[in-house]
Amino acid sequence: MTEQRERIKQSVDYIKSVMPKGFSADTAIYTEENFNISDLKELGKIKASDIPPAFEGGNNQNSKFILGKLNGKNVIVVKGRFHFYDGYKMRDIGHVIYVLKSLGVKKLITVDEVGHLNPRFSTGEIAFIYDHINLMGDNPLIGKNDDELGVRFPDMSNAYDRNLYSKVYKILQDNKVRINEAIYVGTTGPESETDAEARFYREIGGDVVGYSTAAENITAVHCGMKHIALGLITRDLVADKMMEDSRNDAERTKDKKKALSTASAIAGKIIKDIVKNI
Repeated sequence: MTEQRERIKQSVDYIKSVMPKGFSADTAIYTEENFNISDLKELGKIKASDIPPAFEGGNNQNSKFILGKLNGKNVIVVKGRFHFYDGYKMRDIGHVIYVLKSLGVKKLITVDEVGHLNPRFSTGEIAFIYDHINLMGDNPLIGKNDDELGVRFPDMSNAYDRNLYSKVYKILQDNKVRINEAIYVGTTGPESETDAEARFYREIGGDVVGYSTAAENITAVHCGMKHIALGLITRDLVADKMMEDSRNDAERTKDKKKALSTASAIAGKIIKDIVKNI
């Protein structure tokens, strides 16, 4: 057994030892720490910092695995993601996804905060991600491949599963949620984008930019997990328009929090319908 798979096994064995008896889930939701899901019934909670082996580097001490029930269906919610810009290695970021897969998860829903490059989008809305461009300069598959986890060169042509995408598209329609179909540009962060970067990302086909989804998707595809991704649009990154922004940092932060609250409320309500119907 490779060292990578041994680390995954350690985490899985520990989670299984403390999860409610008979609990299993084929769907997982991976979110930021401040994202709340309406009507989630918690059956158990595990601090990520208690799960061996310890994550190397980074500073996220608040991440937790929530074992719960949503709309009558068992789910695992990982609340508080591990960011590359916080100092975590890409392999540690991928580790979370492999652990979920080894726990029986087949479908992954991620919710990530993003900025929008597309002038037709607005802050406070949801981006529905159907593809990505990875500009992070790294990814979780670099290094020796473990064939038991996935093939060396995974096919990314259906990275955001089209069948699930169609189902979620209808759910968004039924809930009268504006559908912003989006190509996600993955970068490292944490600094904001320059006007030139925003223009470049838009010119190569990007609709939104963020710091997490691309790496998580690559891992999900590698281990055969179907993935749906939503973006909470909190920042306006339309080139040229950025240069005209006269707000100070305090005003930008206030507007960002307001947009996050609005977008989170929308996503938090529809997640339960997504879980039930995919």
